Amino acid sequence: MHDGLEIFRLASGLARHAGARQAVVATNIANADTPGYRARDLVPFSEVLAEQPPHPWKATRAGHFAMDGERAEESAHLIRVDVASPAAPNGNSVSLDTEMMRSAEVRQQHDLALSVYRSALGVLRSALGRGR
Repeated sequence: MHDGLEIFRLASGLARHAGARQAVVATNIANADTPGYRARDLVPFSEVLAEQPPHPWKATRAGHFAMDGERAEESAHLIRVDVASPAAPNGNSVSLDTEMMRSAEVRQQHDLALSVYRSALGVLRSALGRGR
């Protein structure tokens, strides 16, 4: 019902990004003692969002205006190696303190996505006259 609304797509994209970033953080923590392992992180959601083209207009009838097709959903999250962290003597660059901070950021992003989704759903319900 509400899959076509941009606010729901945005909240869903942020939640997916937070989930993917949490998986990267978990992988970093799991490899904290692996020699030569370099910590990784995802590019921020704002950069992923900025790289996507704006949502195209939809034609109401044939010939209304030319369309290039629907925007492709984000297919993958860009993972980057964290080169700023100093490496231990065994070449591992994972810092558990940094990963815990990233994990807290991910939780905030996910909570924000859920809050946006709930707020937009409340507005939609109110517009339909069903209240909360």
